[in-house]
Amino acid sequence: MCGIAGWLDFGRDVGGQRPTLLAMTDTLAGRGIDDRGLWLDTHIGLGHTRTSIIDLAGGAQPLTVEEDGRPVAVIVYNGEVYNFKQLRSELTARGHRFRTRSDTEVVLRAYLEWDVACAERLEGIFAFAVWDIRRERLVLVRDRLGVKPLFYSRRPEGVIFGSEPKALLANPQVRPVVTADGLRELFSTAKQPGQAVYQDMAEVRPGHTLTVDRGGVVERRYWALEARPHTDDLDTTVREVRSLLEDIVLRELQSDVPLCTALSGGVDSSAVTAIASMWRWKLEGERVRTFVTTYNDYAEKFEPDDVRFSPDEPFAAEVARLVHADHIVIRLRPQELMDVDTRLAVLVAQDMPTALGDMDVSNYLTSREIKRHSTVAVAGEVADEIFGGYNWMYKPECVNADVFPWVVNETLQPGSPKGLGRALFDTGFMEKIDMNRYYADSFQQAVAEAPHQDGEDDLERRMRSIGYVTLTRWLPMLLDRGDRLSMAHGLELRVPYADHRLVEYLYNVPWSMKTFDGREKSILRAAVRDLVPASVLERTKSPWPVTQDPAYTEMLYDELSALVRDGASPVLPFTDLEAVRRTLEGGIAYDWASRMNIEMLLNFNRWLTHYDVDVVI
Repeated sequence: MCGIAGWLDFGRDVGGQRPTLLAMTDTLAGRGIDDRGLWLDTHIGLGHTRTSIIDLAGGAQPLTVEEDGRPVAVIVYNGEVYNFKQLRSELTARGHRFRTRSDTEVVLRAYLEWDVACAERLEGIFAFAVWDIRRERLVLVRDRLGVKPLFYSRRPEGVIFGSEPKALLANPQVRPVVTADGLRELFSTAKQPGQAVYQDMAEVRPGHTLTVDRGGVVERRYWALEARPHTDDLDTTVREVRSLLEDIVLRELQSDVPLCTALSGGVDSSAVTAIASMWRWKLEGERVRTFVTTYNDYAEKFEPDDVRFSPDEPFAAEVARLVHADHIVIRLRPQELMDVDTRLAVLVAQDMPTALGDMDVSNYLTSREIKRHSTVAVAGEVADEIFGGYNWMYKPECVNADVFPWVVNETLQPGSPKGLGRALFDTGFMEKIDMNRYYADSFQQAVAEAPHQDGEDDLERRMRSIGYVTLTRWLPMLLDRGDRLSMAHGLELRVPYADHRLVEYLYNVPWSMKTFDGREKSILRAAVRDLVPASVLERTKSPWPVTQDPAYTEMLYDELSALVRDGASPVLPFTDLEAVRRTLEGGIAYDWASRMNIEMLLNFNRWLTHYDVDVVI
């Protein structure tokens, strides 16, 4: 995995802006810990940081292709194209000659052969930029589900782009200004496709390309979900899912560096781990390495809450024993979660504050520990979205509302009746943002986009809409978070359940079939019943753990008290000081949803300070 950055301006000599291009590229050092490169020409500069995964010696970037001794195109690329060997063979048969073993060169040659339409042939997770020297044209491409990030800022005569906002903010032409629209994106758990937090900044939308030349900017969609009749019966559907999973995991085990799986002990990650173990042993005679994250005394003192019903560690250990994995347990302490430098690093990794607090920090620390052993981690993300695994998908008051079901579920928590992380912000400030109106409008827009089949009954139509908005508004938040917190350490996170073939197939499986046994993720559990322990199959979904150590919450309260005593805290004009007073005087609330209100306010303050943000509403 890598970081990419670039600056195209037809009105200036970008080639003479080497210090700026270096500064932009250096912000992405965490994404690429093995190498750094620049390519400069009159009107364009491209930067790249590399974490070597495939062709360790020959995959340096930016990478150019020559014809008749002259360069014709150059690429900076981030990701993995899992079908690159098949594409390489096809391109070789068409006359292309390769000088590396890397998938990067295959992608560039694919562009030269099929132009922008090459995106339709690529299977994997990727974001890349090609500068076509002959046409003076820049092409930006992002994978179908948006697993890999790609931000850009349109300028009067060009564009500035990068893997993360920090790369753009390192260019003096892009300033950290945030308007009401950006704040809505920041506070939202339903992301608007293409919308970024910072003003004059956007994301290349998933499944889209962006072409920039002297004539302007053209956006093109090359992939979208489609509604198709599902003609397979239940048994055939289960077999097809199993077959797809085996093929997908096999392809995602390609690596020239150490690889592992992130194992939570849930059915999603356990299935991936079991299949990975099967392939590793069959093809290489090697055992798979697995990791689980927990906290000191978490399993022994665990208390169920509204969404977490069991600790991960015992289930992960059972799966690891079954597949004979080299299993590593990561144990975190409250002091690590509250470390000042670590929490700042988590903020910088994401370029914005979030309400997820210790879940973000523990994810960051987990990636740091995994990177000491492996460079690639295969995870179980995206299974809940495609198989139907979230509890709010089964609550009538959530799925029948005229707003995103998970947003309704947030307001059902005693600690977040106004939404996650918003209880301590000034009422007038939040009224200007008007999250309720934003959510309602965004939901209606998303539902109107959802493709449907003719003849669906009301339940099937509703649940297909819920599936669509989950994939396009909820999932992007999780994918972006996973990418940023892992790539901060140069750890590549692979997500087999995000394979577009599996996503397309499951989108068209009827809801009645997805829940044929009256439970969540019925199809997945049936497909891997022979691979994972019965205890895992019967386990109720428990999301990423939060610490239950009271010391962590008490430290948060102490920090909140110090923040309001400091009259110079930049967050104070946005704070409901009376709500803070009631929180501090009302006794410590240890539930995770209440805690998020404090975590978000502290993170917002840290963000305003570190990024010198100009809030304009």
